[in-house]
Amino acid sequence: MEKNGQPYLENPLLRHSYSLIAPFYDLVIERPMREARLRSLRALPTDKAVEVLLSGVGTGLDLPLLPALHRYTALDFNAAMLSRAKPRGAKLHLDWVLGDGMALPFADAQFDHVVLHLIVAVVPQPEKCLREAARVLKPGGTIILFDKFLRPKQSAWLRRAFNLLTRHFATRMDVVFEDVLRAAPELEIISDEPMLVGGWFRGIILQKIDQ
Repeated sequence: MEKNGQPYLENPLLRHSYSLIAPFYDLVIERPMREARLRSLRALPTDKAVEVLLSGVGTGLDLPLLPALHRYTALDFNAAMLSRAKPRGAKLHLDWVLGDGMALPFADAQFDHVVLHLIVAVVPQPEKCLREAARVLKPGGTIILFDKFLRPKQSAWLRRAFNLLTRHFATRMDVVFEDVLRAAPELEIISDEPMLVGGWFRGIILQKIDQ
């Protein structure tokens, strides 16, 4: 059962572990992921200002790489992560929201673009995360996604074995993107490129069909 409309509260260990991880997160993630983040974020337009949601902004490693002309909303479920992110957003037009990517506190069709970097394969229910991103996205808008996914029918037994442990305090390693996408039939794939670790990490652009 969801608690107060916030599914992440179902996993208190994950919530508290990210408070402990926050001071060390950047040391592990920033350098090896920087170029892939930059490649992914090039999908944002640079010709006119739009509304962009950063769902699962974490410690804000994307923020220095973003075009300054847009209006951003940065959401994360962890206050310690948001606290570390805020200095990185000082030069951006940016609103901060403490909230749940699986139950977004926004109206339908509110944003022109949604950035989902390293969040879909972290949350306990990736289908809800993608479905919520689609809900708040305007028709014709895009979801810019960078994360690690297994391919359909890929065995990856070692990753699946580690997932039994890591899913409770850090991230999931068993998420198949094609399975998650079925939860949001209004989205279509515009591009899907391998990024890191032999294609385990992928950069995916989705567009919301104007129905």
